[in-house]
Amino acid sequence: MKPFPRSPTASCTPAPRAVVWHAFASPTRALALAPAKCSRVVRALALSALLSACATPPEYVRPELAIPAAYKELPPEGPQATRPADLNGDPWWKIFADPVLDALIAGVDADNQDLRRIEALARQARAAIDAARANLYPFVGGAAVATRGRQAGSTLDTYSLSASVDWEIDLWGRVRSDVAAAEASAGASAADLAAARLALQAQTAQAYHQLRIADAQRQLLVETVASYQRSLELTRNRMAAGVATRGDVAQAEAQLKNAEAQQLEVGIARAQLEHALALLSGRAPTALTLAEAPMPTDVPVVPAGLPSRLLERRPDIAAAERRVAAANAQLGIARAAYFPALTLTADGGFRSSRLADLLSLPSRMWSLGPVLAATLFDGGARDAVSAQVSAAHDATVAAYRQTVLAAFAEVEDNLVALTILADQERVQREALAAARTSLDIATLQYKAGTVSYLNVIVAQTAALQSERAALDLRGRRLSASVGLIKAIGGAW
Repeated sequence: MKPFPRSPTASCTPAPRAVVWHAFASPTRALALAPAKCSRVVRALALSALLSACATPPEYVRPELAIPAAYKELPPEGPQATRPADLNGDPWWKIFADPVLDALIAGVDADNQDLRRIEALARQARAAIDAARANLYPFVGGAAVATRGRQAGSTLDTYSLSASVDWEIDLWGRVRSDVAAAEASAGASAADLAAARLALQAQTAQAYHQLRIADAQRQLLVETVASYQRSLELTRNRMAAGVATRGDVAQAEAQLKNAEAQQLEVGIARAQLEHALALLSGRAPTALTLAEAPMPTDVPVVPAGLPSRLLERRPDIAAAERRVAAANAQLGIARAAYFPALTLTADGGFRSSRLADLLSLPSRMWSLGPVLAATLFDGGARDAVSAQVSAAHDATVAAYRQTVLAAFAEVEDNLVALTILADQERVQREALAAARTSLDIATLQYKAGTVSYLNVIVAQTAALQSERAALDLRGRRLSASVGLIKAIGGAW
C-alpha cells in the first residue's frame, strides 16, 4: 500500500465534522470528501476504518457435537414406567424427606470453604469484566509538578499544573474481544461455582446415606450379637446336660466374638462418615454429632430426561462451553495485534518558572493529536502468540466435547447401576429369606440333636452375610440415585 503524500505545510485546514464522521461510518466516502488541504490525520483515520473490516473479531459458534436421541441404558419398560418423584420446584434433596439431610446441605451452601473459595474466584472473574470494559473509555489524568534545577550557573524553578486524556480507538476490536473474553470467563467461573455446589451437595447426600446404612449395619450386628449370645448360652446348657461337646461351645464363642469384631469395625466407618459430613458442612468434627436413625425405606425414581437437555442443565458443560467462547475472543485479540493502535491524546494546563504566574494566561499550554503506533518487526512474536491462541482454542473445543461425552457416560453408568442394583437387591432379599429359613431349620435340628452345632454356625454366617449384602445394595442404590441426579444437572 502506498503511503499518503506529505502535507506541503506544517499546518492544515481543519477537516469538516462530516468528513471525520464519514471516516468511521464510510471510509471510502470520507476519502472522497476530504479536501485537498486536509492533513494526513483524516486520511489515516479513514484508511484505518477501511482496514478494520479485516480485523473484526471472529464470530463465535458453539462447537458441533453428535447428540444421541435417547439414552442406551434406560429400563426396558421405559423411563416413565414408575411415576418419578416430583420436586414441585423444591431442591432435589427434598425427595428423600429427611430434615437432617436438609440441614447438612444447608450447611454446605453456607459454610463449605471450598465453595467459598470458588465463589471468590467467580467474583474475581466478574471484576475482570469491569476492568476490560474500562478500556472502552478515555483515561483522564492530572499532575502537579514543582522542580528546581541548576543549569549554566543559574538555578531554575519550574511549576506546572496539567491534565491529560488518552483514548484508544478500538478500530480492530481488540478491546471488544478483551471484554468478550472476560465475560465468557466470568460465565465459566459462575458455572464452575454451580458445578462445585452440585458436586458437594451430592457428596453430602451420598455420605449421609452411607452413614444411615452404617447405622442399619450396626443395629443388625447388635441384634446378631444378642442372638449369638443366646445361642452360646443354649450350647453351654446342652454341654452341662451332656448333649453337646466342648467343641460346640468353642465354636459358639468364636462366632460371637467375630460378630462383636464386625460391630466395632462398623463403628469406625460410621465415625469417619460423620467426620466427612462435618468437613463438608464447614465444621470441625467435634461440632457435629448425628444420632442413629433408620435408613431410607425407598429409593426415589429419577427421570433421566433427554440427552439434548443435558447440554442445558449440566453446569460443567456450561463452563466448558464458556471457555470455548473465551478462547474464541482471544483469537480476536491476537488478530488485532497485527494492526496499528490508534490513540487520541490531549494535554492541557499551565507551566511557569514563577509560582505566582502559574495560573496566568501566558502560562497556558496544550497539545492535541492522534498517535498511530504499529510494530514493524517483532521476530515472529505475534505469529507465535497467534499459534498459541489457536492451539488453546482447539484444546478448549476438545475439552468441551469430552465433557459432554463424559456427561453422557455418567448418566448411562447411573442408569444401568439403578436398573441392575434394583434387580440384584430383589434377588438378595429372596436369598435372605431362604437363609433365614435355613437358620431356623438348623437351629431346630440342633435342639433336637440331629445335627451338630457346625450346621447352625454355617446357617448363621450365611444369614448374616445375606443381611449385610442386602443393606449394602440399598446403600449402593441410594448412591446411584444421587449420582443420577448429579449427572443430569440437579433438579429436573
